[in-house]
Amino acid sequence: MFEPTGSQRDAASTIFNLPDYRVIDAVDLPDGQRQVVVESTAPPGCPVCGVISVRVHSRRRQVVRDVPTGGPVRVIWDKRRWFCQEELCARGTFSESTIQVPPRARSTGRLREALVAAVVVSGRAASETARAFAVSWWTVQAALSAVVVLLSDVDAVPVRRLGVDEHRYRSVRYFRTTDGAWARFEPWMTTFVDLDTGRVLGVVDGRDSAGVGAWLAARSPAWREQVQVVAIDPSAAFRKALTEHLPDAAISVDAFHLVALANDMVTKVRQRTVRDRYGRRGTATDPAWANRRLLLRGADTLSPAGWARLERVLRTDDPTDELGAAWGIKEQVRRLLRTASLAEAHQEKMRLGAYVLAAKMPETDRLWDTICTWWLAIEVLIITGV
Repeated sequence: MFEPTGSQRDAASTIFNLPDYRVIDAVDLPDGQRQVVVESTAPPGCPVCGVISVRVHSRRRQVVRDVPTGGPVRVIWDKRRWFCQEELCARGTFSESTIQVPPRARSTGRLREALVAAVVVSGRAASETARAFAVSWWTVQAALSAVVVLLSDVDAVPVRRLGVDEHRYRSVRYFRTTDGAWARFEPWMTTFVDLDTGRVLGVVDGRDSAGVGAWLAARSPAWREQVQVVAIDPSAAFRKALTEHLPDAAISVDAFHLVALANDMVTKVRQRTVRDRYGRRGTATDPAWANRRLLLRGADTLSPAGWARLERVLRTDDPTDELGAAWGIKEQVRRLLRTASLAEAHQEKMRLGAYVLAAKMPETDRLWDTICTWWLAIEVLIITGV
């Protein structure tokens, strides 16, 4: 007698390669995607008594998110509901579940593992990972949140350059406490990242100095002594915690957040000038409002047509020249952050100060105060590039 020694699965199931499932149908969809229908091959045990069932109660189809297999694939699970064979069991029927798709899950285990690996190991942004796997940002964030407690021992990972940033991961919600009072869910979290590898080291609730300080205090003294540079956004709370727990580390401020502050300044000037001129907010009939995104573009990224539009906006919808001054100061901040030496940075800072002094606007004055307050951190950014 000869017995096959290879795979007992059919060709389609072998190619699809989802553990504990076999492919029962596959069709092309009109939008160019493919639809694969699978059913479970794992023994259906009752979740209460554990007795294996052999009687099917009913079937329903469930859409399951999975990794792209040769391109986008719509996976349908032909899910069965089973009778429990144990007469003494209180559970009459139950839905089947597997290791890949546990109860109440809508994504396969291999998809969640791929999402975590893309963000934690490869250092890709959550939004970029979501686009690559054709899922929502919330799906990526849920996968990351589920494995936070499974992160490797942070003290065993040598970190020279640390990144600390805040993320808003849900909307503000309220709930009632046991005494009947209303309390607020914390919608923010703070993430710690090894900037050399892009690896996530830890996540804490909130964005205050207490949470950041508690996480740093939990690290070993040897681990903290290895950290040379920490990159943060312009957050006084983060700086307070770092000064206390990492006194020997240099603090660098992230250039993205400084440019974002400059863009916010331009937006505030545009909104104020419209209110002062018309007594209302901007509308689509205002050239400055219609081209509000153009005002936030970097000058070095504008095409000739973009330059022409920008000049037309400033010529026709900026009678006080305040919007043009704000735009020029924003571009000077970008030039300052692109400098390659401290001498060049100091020169661009003096030029920025002269522009702010000539503008005489509260919005630009506040931006200048922020630049001066964080100047030492900006110097660290220019020197280290962190």
